[in-house]
Amino acid sequence: MNGIAKLVAVVALALAATVFTGLASAAEQAPAKADPAKGETLYTQGAPDRNVPACLSCHGANGNSGAAVNPKLAAQHPEYAHKQLADFKAKVRNNPIMTPIAAQLTDQEMRDVGAYLARQTQKPASAKNKDTIELGQKIYRAGIANKGVPACAACHGPAGAGIPAQYPRIGGQFSEYTEAQLVAFRQGGRKNNAVMAEVAARMSDAEIKAVADYVAGLR
Repeated sequence: MNGIAKLVAVVALALAATVFTGLASAAEQAPAKADPAKGETLYTQGAPDRNVPACLSCHGANGNSGAAVNPKLAAQHPEYAHKQLADFKAKVRNNPIMTPIAAQLTDQEMRDVGAYLARQTQKPASAKNKDTIELGQKIYRAGIANKGVPACAACHGPAGAGIPAQYPRIGGQFSEYTEAQLVAFRQGGRKNNAVMAEVAARMSDAEIKAVADYVAGLR
C-alpha cells in the first residue's frame, strides 16, 4: 500500500470512529421510549420513597379531575404534559403544589406519565353560561380583530383538541381552570408561554370568562 492509500485508509477509519462515537453519544442522550404502564403506576401510586404523591389524588382517576381547581389531564398530548412537568421542575412555571412534586421526578418519569394520560378518555366539563356563549364562540372562532387577538381555534383546533407537540387540548376543560390560566398569563403569574401571555394581555375579564366557558363545552 503506497503512502497516499495508507493516508486515505487512516482518514476513513478516523471518520468512521467519529461517526460511531457520535451515534453512540446520541443514543445515550436520547430518552428511552415512554412507558405508559410505568406512567400508570406513578400516576396511581406515586413514589412514596421520594414523597411523590399519587397524581390521582388531585387529578382524579384516569386524569379526570373532579375539582375545577385541578385541571383535567385525560387525553392531553404527551408532549404537552411532559413540557409542563419539566417547566414546573425548572421553576419556569411555578405552583406551590406541582413545583416540589415535579422536582422529584426524572425526565423519563414525566414522559411515562404523559404517555399514560394521553391514552385516557376525557370526561368533559360543560359550558354553564348561556348568556355569554355567543361571545365566547365568536372569540374562539374569530378572535377579537380590533384588539389583535387571534382566533383560539387557529392553534387549538375547532373542537379544542389542539395540535400534538405544539398546542394543548383545551376542549372540555373546566371553565374555572381555563379562566384562571388566562388571568395568570395576563398578570404575569404564569410565564411559560410568551404567545399566550401576549394574547391574554389584550383580553378583558368578561372576554376571558366567556371564552373559557365556551371552551368547556367543546367536544
